[in-house]
Amino acid sequence: MANGQKKRHRKQLLIFALSAQVLIQLLIFLCSYLPLFDSSPWVVWDKSNTWWATASLLRWDVFHIGLVAEERIYEHQWAFFPGVPGFIKLLGHVTPNDSWATLLQEGLMLAIACDSTLVLYELSLRHLKSPSLSFLSAMLSLLPSSPVTLRYAAYAEPFFTWASYRGMLACVESRWALASAYFTLAGAFRSNGILLSGFILWGILVEPFLNARTLAINRITYALLLTSLVFSPMVYHQYSGYQAFCQDTEVPAPWCSNFPPSIYTFVQSKYWNVGFLRYWTLQQSPNFLLAAPVIALLSYSSIRSVYSFASLLDKSRPQNFYHFESQSLIPHCIHALVFTSILLFAAHTQIILRFAASLPFTYWSAARLVVEHPQLGKWWVCWSVVWGAVSLVLWSTFLPPA
Repeated sequence: MANGQKKRHRKQLLIFALSAQVLIQLLIFLCSYLPLFDSSPWVVWDKSNTWWATASLLRWDVFHIGLVAEERIYEHQWAFFPGVPGFIKLLGHVTPNDSWATLLQEGLMLAIACDSTLVLYELSLRHLKSPSLSFLSAMLSLLPSSPVTLRYAAYAEPFFTWASYRGMLACVESRWALASAYFTLAGAFRSNGILLSGFILWGILVEPFLNARTLAINRITYALLLTSLVFSPMVYHQYSGYQAFCQDTEVPAPWCSNFPPSIYTFVQSKYWNVGFLRYWTLQQSPNFLLAAPVIALLSYSSIRSVYSFASLLDKSRPQNFYHFESQSLIPHCIHALVFTSILLFAAHTQIILRFAASLPFTYWSAARLVVEHPQLGKWWVCWSVVWGAVSLVLWSTFLPPA
């Protein structure tokens, strides 16, 4: 019975995921007739010969990513990790027509292929131990707070989310080397990939220590080895910048004398004004309001879960299983809390609308809201639908936020 239900769920999720993709494409098609706030895309290609689906692909960071794929020259380009530019560059070598339009269309196909709905369902089954709650969580993931960057554009989000979910699933199965490989792949797309190493450290070191109060030296060595692999994309990215601006030049960049000499943090600070509380200004209050629903959901759920999980670690107390307070969710809760705190206090806060999709805890929290507080759950679903549609219109017309 259970296997039949799971099979039915997978089939339904596949249909709904494809339907969501069609709806996104349809809305973007309708929006393609609206005037652009910024006409920069028509500088790159001819408006009269551009397919409608391609016309809306070239927005915001895609400009930078496309240029980085051609050649990384300028300092600010190190804000973009090599994953997506590398994919585009590879496609350029294997595609007869390597125009921007063709490459971005192929990027769209890759983004669709990296749909993470079914992976989230499998991950939810391992943690929540309930096919119905897992199905609900996966269905809610079809209403992301940034559908265009997760399911349409050549952004890092679809690739990072898919690789992250795969790595988390491998962690549940104690396949630590495979998890490290997936997390390393995710780290090639986003800097926050290094946070995924926490799942490996938790599974190999922290959880065994909490259970047995002892650790074997070989487990420590193994965990450090796998963690170093997860950090390797970040290290490579920093080293390539160090070579370009500190070694292969007569006048080293000012950040070269810092310890550690990080081009990524320097570029984020100089060109994007990223830093602790730098974004907390009156002018940015609209962006905080846009991000408020996601921040509120993740903050409340993670803080509440921390208190609940504290009792789970006390072995002297009776352990009553509850789907949304399973001990296996502890690393996800900590990851979500740390991640949300960083974006709230030391980043452009509205990007949580894009990044939240990579946290399965987002959809588990939303599912818990639907189950425990149906009225609030309805508000979450309504907000997700309305904001998702609005964000597609804003993207298509080249309006912020991005």
